Amino acid sequence: MNEQWQEIGDRVFVRRHESFDMNTGLIVGDGHCLVLDTRTSHQEAADLVEAVRRITAAPWTVVNSHSHFDHYFGNAIFRPAEIWGHVRCAEEIEQYGEQHLADVIKRLPERREELEEVTIVPPDHTFAAAASLDIGGRIVHLRYFGLGHSSNDVVVHVPDAGVVFAGDLVEEGAPPAFSDSYPLDWPATTAAMLEEMPELVIVPGHGAVVDRAFAQAQQAELALVAELARQAHVAGLRDSIKLFPYPEDVSREAIARAFLQLDA
Repeated sequence: MNEQWQEIGDRVFVRRHESFDMNTGLIVGDGHCLVLDTRTSHQEAADLVEAVRRITAAPWTVVNSHSHFDHYFGNAIFRPAEIWGHVRCAEEIEQYGEQHLADVIKRLPERREELEEVTIVPPDHTFAAAASLDIGGRIVHLRYFGLGHSSNDVVVHVPDAGVVFAGDLVEEGAPPAFSDSYPLDWPATTAAMLEEMPELVIVPGHGAVVDRAFAQAQQAELALVAELARQAHVAGLRDSIKLFPYPEDVSREAIARAFLQLDA
């Protein structure tokens, strides 16, 4: 994979990485920039820093799209900059960050040495519903629309460039990830994002940049998953799981998460 910056709007860039097929974002203003997500380790974050410096020498503000390891384990490398995230993003990293790290080391034993360097750093600037940042004279909006891929997904809106960074609320190249999700809420959360933000360029957390039609189609799939999960909760799994739009292992994970919500 060619890990070069792709300019998708005026001084708005995305870099797609081989590691987890993950996207990071860069928004450049006059004398300041915003970096979206910091990757999986200090080594990966240092690589990202080098890539940012090929575009701009300006100081940065960091935003974490949500509290999953591949989006924030590199935070320490970007300090002492401000790091923004949803209030629950900061809370979850503060409470569970060390456990996240231990779990990832167990899952990726071949990267133990690299991962053991990680220092857990949660966002130090938080918001509950909306925040606006002045990035070198450009206003960038941070929005929280509700439960979805996680409890704390942040959408980054760059209105003067017509670009939305949707984080893992939208996925390309693989099915949406449900392991920490809220399947019953996710469709409405994505719909609210699409209703408020009419932009045609949407950057998913992983995979290729997509258009509005792709995001709308995925929102419809998520709505089908939520409805089928409700039906399965009443009628059982045997027949309904065949109707899910995703592979069986993904569908079962979505059902399990939906059942947790329904049983609560």
